[in-house]
Amino acid sequence: MQTETIRIGTRGSPLALAQAEETRARLMAAHGLPEDAFQIVVMTTSGDRIQDRPLSEVGGKGLFTKEIEDALTGGRIDMAVHSSKDMPTRLPDGLELAAFLPREDPRDAFVGRVAETIAGLPIGAIVGSSSLRRQALIRRMRPDIEVVSFRGNVQTRLRKLDEGQVHGTMLAAAGLRRLGMERVVTELMPLEAFPPAPGQGAICIEARIGDARIGQLLAPIRHVETGLALACERAFLAVLDGSCRTPIAGHARLDGNRLAFHGMVLTPDGRQCHETTIDGDAGEAELLGRLAGGRLRDQAGPQFFESWT
Repeated sequence: MQTETIRIGTRGSPLALAQAEETRARLMAAHGLPEDAFQIVVMTTSGDRIQDRPLSEVGGKGLFTKEIEDALTGGRIDMAVHSSKDMPTRLPDGLELAAFLPREDPRDAFVGRVAETIAGLPIGAIVGSSSLRRQALIRRMRPDIEVVSFRGNVQTRLRKLDEGQVHGTMLAAAGLRRLGMERVVTELMPLEAFPPAPGQGAICIEARIGDARIGQLLAPIRHVETGLALACERAFLAVLDGSCRTPIAGHARLDGNRLAFHGMVLTPDGRQCHETTIDGDAGEAELLGRLAGGRLRDQAGPQFFESWT
């Protein structure tokens, strides 16, 4: 019988809270526990505080996790719930990604006001996005479009869109679905032509390595298929030293015991692009991701990766 309150750390945005609440609901159902067996601990991260500059200029993905991971390492929380695409490939010593929940739709969603699709935008239209990957892919599709940096949570970006600051914006379809806001989507981008960020659409739960109590608690809600797909995608990203400074896309699909992966790397202006596909046994997901990353690194050459650093 659970007697000690489980503390779940999370950022405070509506989407982050929805993800933490989904995790709590799954744990309650799996163990027959009441809601008050869990405490959602809301934390503000550096990424939340810094809104006036692109992440690539101030430290990248780790800005959304550092304070929460410090609390986890220090024992002030028992687990942390994150968007997998926000997670650096290297975690602090003593921490691990202990579970993944079933993946939502991994696609990017376009929300347009003057046109429903990117192809339908007028010449010179302005699209806002904080993701270098999305910016590069948009420029690859429509070099005539002006792409501007667009920080803030989902609600903030949609408000800026409604104010007319831009003609359209890109958001993760998964986040909109989790918020019950999928009605705002005007175009879902195809996975092959507009591949997502590694980890997009998947909620991960970070815990201390060797914490048997939390490990047993998480065991029934681990989604094996999502874990395998993410092992491949994160291995791919790690080989390419992926950060918020590099436009990298990657998506793994499982079909029974087989895994198929598609990866892409672009220059920020979208003019140069290298991509690869690989498939194999799902049990070798991490190896497949490393092989795909190595292929792209060799194919593109070191100057490709050094040209904008």
